[in-house]
Amino acid sequence: MGPGDVSEVELSEAGSPDLGSRSSGSGSGGSGRSMAEYSGWVYHIGVNSIGHEYCHLRFLVIRGKTVAMYKRDPHDHPGLEPIRKGAVAHTLMVEELGRRRVNHGDVYVLRLYNRLDQTKKGEIACASSGEAQKWIEAFEHAKQQADHDLMRGVSRNRLQSENEINLDGHRPRVRRYAQGLGKLVRIGKGPEMLLRQSSDLRNQERVNTNFGGDTGDAFEAHEWRYVRTFNGIRIFEDIANPKGGKGILLKSVGVVGANPDTVFEVVLDLDKHKRYEWDMLTADLELVEMIDGYYDVVYGTYEPKYLNWWKGKKDFVFSRQWFRGQDGAYTILQSPTRHNKRPPKHGFERTKINPSTWEIRRLNTSGSSPKCVVTLMLEISPSFWGRWKRRHSSNFEKSIPFALLSQVAGLREYFAVNPALTSDLPSTVVKSKASEPLLIQNELEDSEPGDEFYDALARGESFEDEDSDDDDAVTPKAGWKKLKNVSWAIAGLTLKTSKALVETSELVTNSTPVTVDPSHFHGTLHRAKSENDPNSWSAPGGEKFMIRGKTYLTDYTKVVGRDPLLKLIAVDWFKVNERFDSVALHPKSLVQSEAAKKIPFILVINLQVPAKPNYNLVMYYAAERAVNKDSLLGRFIDGTDAFRDARFKLIPSIVEGYWMVKRAVGTKACLLGKAVTCNYLRQDNFLEIDVDIGSSSVARSIIGLVLGYVTSIVVDLAILIEAKEEKDLPEYILGTVRLNRVNPDSAVSI
Repeated sequence: MGPGDVSEVELSEAGSPDLGSRSSGSGSGGSGRSMAEYSGWVYHIGVNSIGHEYCHLRFLVIRGKTVAMYKRDPHDHPGLEPIRKGAVAHTLMVEELGRRRVNHGDVYVLRLYNRLDQTKKGEIACASSGEAQKWIEAFEHAKQQADHDLMRGVSRNRLQSENEINLDGHRPRVRRYAQGLGKLVRIGKGPEMLLRQSSDLRNQERVNTNFGGDTGDAFEAHEWRYVRTFNGIRIFEDIANPKGGKGILLKSVGVVGANPDTVFEVVLDLDKHKRYEWDMLTADLELVEMIDGYYDVVYGTYEPKYLNWWKGKKDFVFSRQWFRGQDGAYTILQSPTRHNKRPPKHGFERTKINPSTWEIRRLNTSGSSPKCVVTLMLEISPSFWGRWKRRHSSNFEKSIPFALLSQVAGLREYFAVNPALTSDLPSTVVKSKASEPLLIQNELEDSEPGDEFYDALARGESFEDEDSDDDDAVTPKAGWKKLKNVSWAIAGLTLKTSKALVETSELVTNSTPVTVDPSHFHGTLHRAKSENDPNSWSAPGGEKFMIRGKTYLTDYTKVVGRDPLLKLIAVDWFKVNERFDSVALHPKSLVQSEAAKKIPFILVINLQVPAKPNYNLVMYYAAERAVNKDSLLGRFIDGTDAFRDARFKLIPSIVEGYWMVKRAVGTKACLLGKAVTCNYLRQDNFLEIDVDIGSSSVARSIIGLVLGYVTSIVVDLAILIEAKEEKDLPEYILGTVRLNRVNPDSAVSI
């Protein structure tokens, strides 16, 4: 199969092999520690020495921290030698770059690079977004294995030689390779279900999505009321007071018999022959421009045969932005727009499609057939909706909003009559017996010490993709309960931990507390004097956030948060031309003040916002007592970067703002270390976390949307350390902040 052989049909065929995961009794460095093996088909894409882009189908195997690439499946061809091989370092970063068209076929690209040296990089591609997510998890597992060996001192001499490897011999190829990647962008949304330090996949956690609908980690202000049923699909109206929008919000909700990855692909697919089967309005679409891997502009036409409300032919242009959450749910934003390449067409009247969003979320059921909840939400004119409700005119059934809401019913029926599409993709399989011996283990153990996987990629080819999700392979623990409704939130009130109890476990309680008075500390953004004080910050309680309860590992119960452990003492709002790291070391930093040096511990969160100019939102959290070094917070402060990346969590919640911005940001907890690049600085009495939002194309896209409405947005953020073990439960909120209608023009230059 050559570089030019990629097509939509071949992508489908290539995606069929299972991404396998097997347990092996031999561990890295002869430790005897069991490890998982991932294998499957991927595409290796890049640019060759004469500047031509290639895309080769390859079989990838990840065992422990070692990686090998083959032209054929080595399980079917014993003795087959890999064409590429190397080791995954603990500094590995995996970026999801989104959709990319290669030789008339759409693939999902992953970029692998070393966060300490980004000239070490390479790309692989997968047939679907779900497959890409599973490979991210596989590489994350390998990275954790590398970090585990580093902490245990296994093969120390070899590890040192790997770190000191000289890659000069590969640099020319890497540079040419990088030129072909310059136009690609990155998504940072990593998996919510991280593999534990143990490589026993059967012990990993799973997020409970049995509640259906919106299952965020913060309470939302919507109040949905059932209005009517169209074609078996329920229609709801948001009757809450709309503070951030000009119209009324409607949504249609239905259960579709397919997995979210497949539904997502169908919604984005521009093949009109397929869309004719489920879409009565936007079936005739063509791509106008692909902005990046998560953002495009499309043009469509419609000749009214069924929506008689229209008198003539219509055309429209709208943009589509899509994101895949760490819980595997998809969000697609659709907004009317203009484009110079598509001016109004002769004989057609230019119209606007209502702003709308798709939300596609897996529905866990007892049956084997995959299902997902599909929600389409849109904004409609209050006057039009009011007239329809008063008169029950049939005109609504002939309108654009009705046609959009009906797409959910169309999708449901489309999958019902196409059973081949509804079968779930193969899950990751965990075998208890030792896997068949492959050449990969001995070859990688005997390979040159400095032969990292980046070098294998730089030399020239690699992979295709696979479709197994670790989340789907997890067997629920004994006694696992399916919580059936929102009463879980109310029941969780009895499980809330008091701040005093948290302080007992996380802080040194027998030490004399230091009085921390926020009035003694002043940042460039002022503290709010009232609830409606614009361009200000405040420190809300944690009662609007849901966190893991004491019994989360057995019944997935989340509880209402309490007051934060740390006190927010100041917020800085800077603007800079280039990225600003290590804020705490700046001579004029709050941390360098005499008052701050008396505080036992300060956590500095530096959110680096990409824009023109760039912005830095810096929050300073203080502990009144010394931190217990054996506590979860203590282990986080003095732990490895890999441990911090796997635990540092943020929950967002837009309290007031435009509804589409709310849907884009969401309310799900995000492991920031997996979504974007985080750099950590531990010195003296502080830990600074520099969060590079620009390192993720999805985060960059979302923050760009937020900045467009930032002066009318009130957003709450909760920061916490994820608890993965029973001894660390229940979780607690480390700190919170409310940002009230922040004005970019008020940022201080530094």
